[in-house]
Amino acid sequence: MMGKAAILISLLWVVALLGGSVAAAAPDSGSLASQPQALNWAGIYALRQVDPNLTGAGVRLGVICRSLTYVEGNPQNDYQPNVKHSCFRNADLQFHDILALSARESPHSTAVCSILFGDDPAGGTPYLNSFLYQGAVPAAEGHIYELYYFLAQHVLPQKAPKVDLATASFGQELEDWWTRGIEALIEHEGLVFVASIGNGSNSSEPPFYPGAGANSIGVGVVSSVSAVDPVTKLSHFGLVYPQESSAGPTDDGRCKPDLVAPGNCLVACADSNDGYAMAGNWSSFSTPVAAGVVGLLLQTAKEDESLQLAVSAQGGNCVLKAILISSATKLPYWHKGRLTTEDDHEVPLDYVQGAGVVDAVHAYRILTAGRGKPGSVAPTGWDLNQLDAGQTLQQVYRITVDEPADKVLTATLTWNRHYSRQHPFEHLPEKDSDLRLEVWAVNPANPRGDVLLDYSDSHVDNVEHLWFNTLAGCTQYKIVVTCVSVNGQVPAAASERYALAWTVEAKPRGENILWYDLNGDGIVDDQDFTILRNNLMTERKAPQTYLLGDINGDGTIDERDVAELLERIHRTADWYASNVTK
Repeated sequence: MMGKAAILISLLWVVALLGGSVAAAAPDSGSLASQPQALNWAGIYALRQVDPNLTGAGVRLGVICRSLTYVEGNPQNDYQPNVKHSCFRNADLQFHDILALSARESPHSTAVCSILFGDDPAGGTPYLNSFLYQGAVPAAEGHIYELYYFLAQHVLPQKAPKVDLATASFGQELEDWWTRGIEALIEHEGLVFVASIGNGSNSSEPPFYPGAGANSIGVGVVSSVSAVDPVTKLSHFGLVYPQESSAGPTDDGRCKPDLVAPGNCLVACADSNDGYAMAGNWSSFSTPVAAGVVGLLLQTAKEDESLQLAVSAQGGNCVLKAILISSATKLPYWHKGRLTTEDDHEVPLDYVQGAGVVDAVHAYRILTAGRGKPGSVAPTGWDLNQLDAGQTLQQVYRITVDEPADKVLTATLTWNRHYSRQHPFEHLPEKDSDLRLEVWAVNPANPRGDVLLDYSDSHVDNVEHLWFNTLAGCTQYKIVVTCVSVNGQVPAAASERYALAWTVEAKPRGENILWYDLNGDGIVDDQDFTILRNNLMTERKAPQTYLLGDINGDGTIDERDVAELLERIHRTADWYASNVTK
């Protein structure tokens, strides 16, 4: 029998005989209606079409920024965005720092803040015609904090900033007192906190704290396609690569990131009052995209009295996190944990994608579906509730799916880890709970005939996530939230607030070329076979490595995946043209 390596070499030889790329017509490189197009890809502009008033009005958004320069360990206050830039002309920005020092500008802060608060009706670059530049939450009230000031004024005294949401596009490899202090603020003060996860193995970056913290919302980056044409590069996005987006697990075995977002945005330049440039595939810039989605959800909830629980300081941050995770879109190769032959019930998320790509419209739909309390609930919704040792250690939500064929059921359970409120804000594992999420198929004629379809039960994460096909012919399901401990015994003093978000949607349809176009250049060719060959060899040597290439989803990279790739040789993406490949 021919071995895998021999089959692979033979198939690669056939590819060589088939020749090079097939040229296609060049795309129109004219103007795009709006920028950054990454916001469009994340659904933000589409959500604004659903409700044009969703611009962040009434939302207070805090952006924590590092100074660029330090003298003897002291920040020199060069942390601010270039407020003279035309995109900030109407922005409501307030600054919080050590007033003894003159504040100066930061290119990093300028880029991040333009993605959030930018608004310029006459933007332009040498490679784009004039465009409307509009950030995710241009009408929000922006509070820009210098990092050391934020730590001294809010983290150390455990005093929540007067914002609805805070975001940070930086971090460090190791957990520290200040990252745990932020975790404590999230738990005790209800702070909603969105942070970048790091820039992948090419930058030698593991999951970064505070984004890697258990209570924060950690964001990775979806890379833009590999194109020379800037219009294409700014408007099309491909896969999440561990080389460019830091992957889990964390040092204590948890899944991170929670989700991913496009990062290559058109951003304002700090050295010009009207210039724009591409940000690149960095989690620093995917994070404000995700934070912007949260800001729009906050505005929605604040303006609707029936949704107030989603912005409550007592667990509202868990609700928003659960909604974001449940609404995320899975990219090709999504799989819990690493490449394995079967679903991993103890690993809730993909180590690179998290739950998938942030989806503003889908998140909005789950939020506005409203709260559903234990008992019979709609097929889409959320809840903020509690498990108590002395009362209820299990909550059951029953849903009816009238037409279950070709549907996907998604459910996410989130809760906060517990931390001391005193410096150095130590983790208090004895106060943590281990919650479990289950979905059962209900047999109305025989309650004892219910069938457990799937469950998520990590002993280290405070997120549980399920995503699977409903059963044709089965219309009734129950989602069960329960409290257990590592040894199967319920703690005597167990009491935990949790959030649950669920939805039933049509099964994704259509073949995605990204299953085969592994380098994201728009065409399936010998470069993709080279990647697949290298990943096949790597999997043999290091099976625990996170790899792309299991095309048929059988849990391993082998000659069957190579054959599937070969069948699609020279297939191109709809945006592909000969002048945009590497």
